[in-house]
Amino acid sequence: MPVSQQVTSVRPVQGGASSPGVAVPTALQALAPAGVLPAACPSRVVLDHVTSKWGVLVLVALSDGSLRWGELRRVVEGISEKMLAQTLRTLERDGIVDRAAAPTIPPRVDYSLSERGRELVAHLLPLVGWVAAHAEEIVAPTAPADADVPA
Repeated sequence: MPVSQQVTSVRPVQGGASSPGVAVPTALQALAPAGVLPAACPSRVVLDHVTSKWGVLVLVALSDGSLRWGELRRVVEGISEKMLAQTLRTLERDGIVDRAAAPTIPPRVDYSLSERGRELVAHLLPLVGWVAAHAEEIVAPTAPADADVPA
């Protein structure tokens, strides 16, 4: 059954007014019609892969086009070889990143976003942009209560 048919409540639309007879699903209702985010949902595995610290950064790095291993290591500062290999393997297995190996000496391997990866990154970049725009104010201690929290 489509999500729109499963929603029974009406929530206010922008501006605060309710539209009589128009059921607009909340974000939770759209994702989990029963109002529960199940522990066994496969989306949790995908979210873990995509939103991991390194997963996000690798996806953003690949958003401008294909990169070789060394280029990815330079763009994603601080990532170890082990974590880059693990992240790329996971994203490739998920069908989000494509790996193209050219039979040359030395071997040339290029990584790029698959069609699924480009679709994902189109949604991910606005989030990353928001985080970048607000990171300093969020991370910076602003209230005296921050001083009471042990580091």
